Amino acid sequence: MKLSTKVLELIEKVESDLENEFKKISQIAFHNQQIMLDAFQTEKIGPHHFQATNGYGYHDLGREALEKLFSKVFKSEASLVRQQLVSGTHAIACALLGNLTPSDELIIASDHPYETLLAVLGIEAKYQPMISITGGFGVKIIPLSQDGRLDVKGIAQALTCKTKIVSFQRSCGYSERDSFNIDQLQKVFSQIKELRPDLIIFVDNCYGEFVEKKEPIEIGADLIAGSLIKNPGGCLAPSGGYITGRSDLVEKAAERLYAPKIGSSIGPSLLGLQPFFQGFFEAPHRVGEILKGTVLAAGLFQSGGYRVLPLPSAKRADIIQKIYFDNAPDLIRFCQAVQENSPIESYLTPEPAPMPGYQHHVIMGGGSFTSGSTSEFSADAPLTEPYIAYLQGGLSYTQIRLSLARIYQKYLN
Repeated sequence: MKLSTKVLELIEKVESDLENEFKKISQIAFHNQQIMLDAFQTEKIGPHHFQATNGYGYHDLGREALEKLFSKVFKSEASLVRQQLVSGTHAIACALLGNLTPSDELIIASDHPYETLLAVLGIEAKYQPMISITGGFGVKIIPLSQDGRLDVKGIAQALTCKTKIVSFQRSCGYSERDSFNIDQLQKVFSQIKELRPDLIIFVDNCYGEFVEKKEPIEIGADLIAGSLIKNPGGCLAPSGGYITGRSDLVEKAAERLYAPKIGSSIGPSLLGLQPFFQGFFEAPHRVGEILKGTVLAAGLFQSGGYRVLPLPSAKRADIIQKIYFDNAPDLIRFCQAVQENSPIESYLTPEPAPMPGYQHHVIMGGGSFTSGSTSEFSADAPLTEPYIAYLQGGLSYTQIRLSLARIYQKYLN
């Protein structure tokens, strides 16, 4: 598709208006890249760490070095970075289910989590106290305050002597709420720890890694988890997930993934580790490129009369950009346009379909080199009101800019 002068001029105008935002993003990326480079140099990473292993995976030097890198970068005591963790939901499930017993209680402090996590925990989308079918422990979901903030008073009132973990979902998920930035989380973590220093604070960190200069462990979280085919995989990791934080909690999660009393000692790296190391190293840069792309998307679609969240100049807490549509056909057409303007399987037309763990049909657009990688240029949406496309990812700002220009010209111009 040949881009028109009109569309190119519009893109350039939006970029000019957002120059200060791009500069802030570059500064954060530079800061995080320094931390990453220092970690690689301190741990003396070399080609001998890139080898695959098999069998039980005892004494996997590459895997152990990769986990030390994660701990150093995320400022944690220990990490579990494994190919056997197949998704962010899987990592979160191991982190929570591995650290909770039937005599414990979990408080989900950031309103309803992803539908897939509701299914994993065996609970429903309601605010009344529940018992997890999969773990036997009590669960309470705390709604947000009327202004969309975390309700510290509500969390405090929900605490009991059985409460062991207070969980936060950093990203918005399939909801209209804002994602929570580090400053917002830090204030709440401090207040919770003042009330109950023994509580474990857990953070679902998916989509939030390297978006800001600090990570949740640095501001009081005890345990965090996420996916390697999102931010920390740098668009190169072909699979995997991570859990990092307090060493005893990480080991309990490892026992849930593998076997009690064996835990993190096993787990072969069946795939060579170079793309995992390289992807992690490139992650701060990739996230910066993605953030510039989401800011451009916000400015471009806002100029076209669409409602967008976050706004172009808003402080970012994750890599997700919400774009609102008036109806389901327009939403579907947008996700199909994202697929059409992707490097892989651009010739396919995605359609809404049932998705395991989700109540509504979901449409997912975005041809990625790694199947299902949402760190690559993609958009997905549940087919329900309000009709919101959740846009994220991209291999480079150049790619995102080109794809957005083509989508705008064909469907919105």
